[in-house]
Amino acid sequence: MFNKKRSLLLLISLLVTFVVMRISLHLSPSSNFNVGAYNIHHLFTGVLLMLLAGLPLILFDGNGPKLDFSTLVFGAGLGMTLDEWVYLITTDGSDAAYLLPLSLWGAIVMITLAVLYVLLLYTIGKHSRTNRQ
Repeated sequence: MFNKKRSLLLLISLLVTFVVMRISLHLSPSSNFNVGAYNIHHLFTGVLLMLLAGLPLILFDGNGPKLDFSTLVFGAGLGMTLDEWVYLITTDGSDAAYLLPLSLWGAIVMITLAVLYVLLLYTIGKHSRTNRQ
């Protein structure tokens, strides 16, 4: 069964994370998360968040605040991941390249595709629920 509340939580956290990441990194483009000599892009942090939040969503049935929280964390991780996906594939991964139009528009396309996919799944879920009645 399609969970309308979680789909809304997912979309909100995905979009808010994308907007916050873009604004904060536009205002401070040299902000990096470094571990030793390694620059950890927020794509990798996003993948880790999706892992941590996605497994409970897959493995546990039901509703409740814990699974709602997992949905918010998953959406944030997805937003972080999709924000950098095109950027890391098509540029040199530098701070300056993150501010290029290619990086912004690539992220917008990826976020839009994710939103459209959620809406498609909502439509399919709604349609299958109608057919069962």
